[in-house]
Amino acid sequence: MTIARKRPTETLFDSPFFVRFKVKERLGDLIPPLVAITIFLILWQLFSWIPGVILPGPYRVVRETSTLILYPFYSKGETDKGLFWQVLASLQRVTIGYIAAAVVGISLGIVVGLNKILSKALDPIFQLLRTVPPLAWVPIALATIQKNEPTALFVIFITAVWPILINTAVGVRLIPQDYTNVARVLKLSRNKYFFKVLFPAALPYIFTGLRISIGLAWLAIIAAEIVMSGTLGIGGFIWNAYQNGQVSEIILSLIYIGVVGLLLDKFMCWLQTAILPEG
Repeated sequence: MTIARKRPTETLFDSPFFVRFKVKERLGDLIPPLVAITIFLILWQLFSWIPGVILPGPYRVVRETSTLILYPFYSKGETDKGLFWQVLASLQRVTIGYIAAAVVGISLGIVVGLNKILSKALDPIFQLLRTVPPLAWVPIALATIQKNEPTALFVIFITAVWPILINTAVGVRLIPQDYTNVARVLKLSRNKYFFKVLFPAALPYIFTGLRISIGLAWLAIIAAEIVMSGTLGIGGFIWNAYQNGQVSEIILSLIYIGVVGLLLDKFMCWLQTAILPEG
C-alpha cells in the first residue's frame, strides 16, 4: 500500500522574490523594534493625558509641528529655515571640527604611544581635560575667540579629540613585540614600518576612538549652538523654540538629533567594517 506524503505548504515568504531579498529575515529584525516603538508611543500618549502634565503627547506634537514635518526645506530668512537646513548647518560644523580632531588626535596619539616618557607626562592632562563637559568649554571659548562660528568649531574639536588621541595611543602601545622584532629583522624603513606594521595594528583602536568621538562631536555642537544665540543650527532652533514656549518643536528637534546621531554612528560602523572586515 502506497502512503501519500503531504506536501509542505508554501507561504508567501517562500516565493523567489522574498527568498532572494531575505524579506522574512529582515521582517524578523524589523518587527521587534516597531513593536517597542509603538508601545513607547502609547505609554507616552497616556502619560500626556495625566492631569497636570505639561508634556505634549505624540498626537499633539505631530499636529503642532505638521508644517515643520511636511516642509523641512523652507527658507524665510537667515535663521528662519526648515529643520533640514538647521541640521545641515550643524553637520557642517561637526564635519570641520571632527576632521580636525581626527587629524590631531591620531597624529598626537601615535607620538604619545611611541614615547613612554611623554605618555606618562601627558596622560594626567589628557584624562583631566577629557572629563570636561562640552558646555563648560563654551564660555572660555567665547571669551577668548569672541566669535560664534570659531567657538563652535573649537568646542567640537576639544570635545572629540580626546577619545581619538587616547585610543590611538593605547593601540600603538599594545602592538605585539613580535611585529616590531620582525620589522627589525627585515630592516624596514620608518615609513614602511609605519604603514605596514604600526598603523594597521593600531587601526582597530583608532576606529574605536573615532566612533566614540563622532557621538561626542554631535552632542558638543548642540550644546554650543544652544548657548550662542542667533546661530543657524539645530541647537539654536531648540533654544528659540524654548524661548517661544514651543515644547512640541523641541521634541521634534530631539527626534531629529537622535536620528542623525544614530545615522552617524551607523556610518562609522559601516566604514570600520569596510576597512576592517575582520574587526
